[in-house]
Amino acid sequence: MVRILLAEDAHVVRGALVALLDLEPDFTVVADVHDGYSIVPAALAHKPDVAVLDVGLPGLDGVSAARRLGEALPSCRILILTSLGSPATLRRAMNANVHGFLLKDAPVDDLIKGVRTVAAGFRFIDPELAAAAWAGRESPLSPREAEILGLVAGGGTTAEIAAELFLNVGTVRNYLNGAVTKTGGRSRIDAIRIARDNGWLP
Repeated sequence: MVRILLAEDAHVVRGALVALLDLEPDFTVVADVHDGYSIVPAALAHKPDVAVLDVGLPGLDGVSAARRLGEALPSCRILILTSLGSPATLRRAMNANVHGFLLKDAPVDDLIKGVRTVAAGFRFIDPELAAAAWAGRESPLSPREAEILGLVAGGGTTAEIAAELFLNVGTVRNYLNGAVTKTGGRSRIDAIRIARDNGWLP
């Protein structure tokens, strides 16, 4: 029996998905939640095999919640269900070690297949999205540049980032200047926007 946690903010959609999944003889929905912050507590309480998470959740988005869930309960496989089918979103999900990615308007049979596939230990990604992601622009940022730009995006100051990474402030500034130049941004804020849109931040 595959134990499933479902996270979807739209009540009607969540109810329909629970009903559809529970129709399968080898599925049981053990928890359903409406926001990102409820995912990890529900998962720790119910120990699902698979979590089906919407990207656009209130409070904490599905990909960020997936990253936390993977750390809190590594045995739980994660399938992202979303209406936002951009390559950048897919790459961000893959960076968060999500096991499957499916559009909301995909056939119900694809959802069922996706849950079974990730539960069996494999990846399940919409073929068109996968092709678009591979065709997308590769990140020009080094791992360190991406890390530091991500910390700035999270609200860190240059001094705080330097202390956290055991670097001097001048080195952090150099990495940031390099990131701005490589993304083609006009400022750090612009570089963050471009990097996020392209799925280049960790």
